[in-house]
Amino acid sequence: MNIENMITDSVKAAVKELYGQEVPEKMIQLQKTRSEFEGHLTLVVFPFVKMARKAPEATAQEIGQYLQDHCEAVSTFNVVKGFLNIVVSAKAWAQLLAAIDANPTFGYKAAGEGSPLVMIEYSSPNTNKPLHLGHVRNNLLGWSLAKIMEANGNRVVKTNIVNDRGIHICKSMLAWQKWGNGETPETAGKKGDHLIGDYYVAFDKHYREEVKELVAQGMDEEQAKQEAPLIKEAHDMLVRWEQGDKEVRDLWEKMNSWVYAGFDETYKMMGVSFDKIYYESQTYLRGKAKVEEGLEKGLFFRKDDGSVWADLTADGLDQKLLLRSDGTSVYMTQDIGTAEMRFQDYPIDKMIYVVGNEQNYHFQVLSILLDRLGFKWGKELTHFSYGMVELPNGKMKSREGTVVDADDLMQLMIDDAYQTSMELGKFDDMTEEERREIARVVGLGALKYFILKVDARKNMLFNPEESIDFNGNTGPFIQYTYARIKSILRKAQDTPAALNSQTALNAKEIELIQKMNEFAAVVEQAGKDYSPSGIANYTYELTKQFNQFYHDYSILNAESDDARQTRLVLAANVAKVIRNAMALLGIEVPERM
Repeated sequence: MNIENMITDSVKAAVKELYGQEVPEKMIQLQKTRSEFEGHLTLVVFPFVKMARKAPEATAQEIGQYLQDHCEAVSTFNVVKGFLNIVVSAKAWAQLLAAIDANPTFGYKAAGEGSPLVMIEYSSPNTNKPLHLGHVRNNLLGWSLAKIMEANGNRVVKTNIVNDRGIHICKSMLAWQKWGNGETPETAGKKGDHLIGDYYVAFDKHYREEVKELVAQGMDEEQAKQEAPLIKEAHDMLVRWEQGDKEVRDLWEKMNSWVYAGFDETYKMMGVSFDKIYYESQTYLRGKAKVEEGLEKGLFFRKDDGSVWADLTADGLDQKLLLRSDGTSVYMTQDIGTAEMRFQDYPIDKMIYVVGNEQNYHFQVLSILLDRLGFKWGKELTHFSYGMVELPNGKMKSREGTVVDADDLMQLMIDDAYQTSMELGKFDDMTEEERREIARVVGLGALKYFILKVDARKNMLFNPEESIDFNGNTGPFIQYTYARIKSILRKAQDTPAALNSQTALNAKEIELIQKMNEFAAVVEQAGKDYSPSGIANYTYELTKQFNQFYHDYSILNAESDDARQTRLVLAANVAKVIRNAMALLGIEVPERM
């Protein structure tokens, strides 16, 4: 039973009976009543004034009286100008609580056979370095978005495109050949992605030394960057890779396998995964073929130097390079090839790319090109564009080895959660194994929540110290409230939690039921807006409201058995909504803390 739906249906009936008019549902605007007025829901009456041919106050009075007489969810009402403030009956709130209680996945819509298929691409790492703080935001947003789209009744495919070819990969390979002495992740005692990242940094260090030396000999800096022996060797290796040279390909496969093993560990720790992984080495030739096909159809044009371009001036953009004069592909070409492979693999209805806002133009162009090439979702593709994430001490540069590593960051968060919990005495009477597990859940919850509560479009500053706080708008505050409710329920386990719908509810209890009831609408809005932050901030508001209620009223020692049962059911369902909401953010909630 949905109170808003009941009232909406009754308003439609009222307008028909009182004024002889059929009105569409979208005309009926119900809002939460402002705190300074009495009521739970407010109807905006102005759309019906013309039909009533009466003043707004008189129209509101008539509709209010009709609702009070005919809708069992309405107990009374009051009118403020053109606004009808509706007081919902205690019985309706109790019935709503019972309905929430009966639905373990309250707030979620299940996907069916014919539900839209949404593909979400996120992560997109390079195989020349480990995942960093920027990837953390990307992965957490992608995973959360997938969960939110599923909760809105979509079928979802989570994909990753790995940048496993190109000059940056050759730099790490060349550096390992020159200075690696056959080192492996096992002999180095390092994760494979970290090991390869070290060689990427080593290449850059030696390359800059070569450039400096050439400049000292009188060469122009730009020319020195082109003429440095190391960069020439790396380019030569790339050509040999493209030609399928066995030695280069074997080395590439070996080093990439080390990186993938490292990535898998990081993804597992982060709690994200993919249904399908694509690799640029498998898609770039597809992209080239698709561009050649477009060229034959007159969709693109070739310049005198042999390069292939798309003319987007009619779309208010410029000309876009698709194939270089030497026939090699660019990122756009690879994205076209990947799109074709995905379209063959899945009947995609909606494609969402989770990529930073520095690529806004790229996706504007890709959308136009895919549409021209006949992909039905091309024009409708969504670039889920997000801002950069920085630490208090500034930006990150992977070439210089100053990048904030995802593994190190996650471990730091877990260690901090352990330390903070010990200092606050939250780990008393627990085994060491329990402490470590709770520190993992709380540390990662703090990281995820801090990143996801911020509007994704904004640049953000991630402060690890602020995120692990058991008070305020943080993951640990919400997790601790959940654990507290579970503790209350464990203490009350001897009592069956049956709800008496005749129990009188106080204002704070009704507010909590009303807040829980908002969850379904919040999930729906988060799906429309692609907004994990909407879920995060709702969860904080609900948690804060429960804590205020818990401060004001006893649950286990309530004034009557009925009140105790009602509050136990209320608490159990607040915990359920918190768990369901946090799951949409990829955050676990501990049974005890």
